[in-house]
Amino acid sequence: MSYDTFRHFADSWGLLFMAITYLVLVGWAFLPRNRGRNRDAATMIFKDQDHG
Repeated sequence: MSYDTFRHFADSWGLLFMAITYLVLVGWAFLPRNRGRNRDAATMIFKDQDHG
């Protein structure tokens, strides 16, 4: 495989693969079953803080 062939493959299919991977990972974070985990992660820095 020459450099030009590899570069053409990376420019076309590599970009598509990265875009699909990004959309899957972002979509995974917004699944309803992950809501509790996301809330816990967002508020964990306040866990040991006094509320007074």
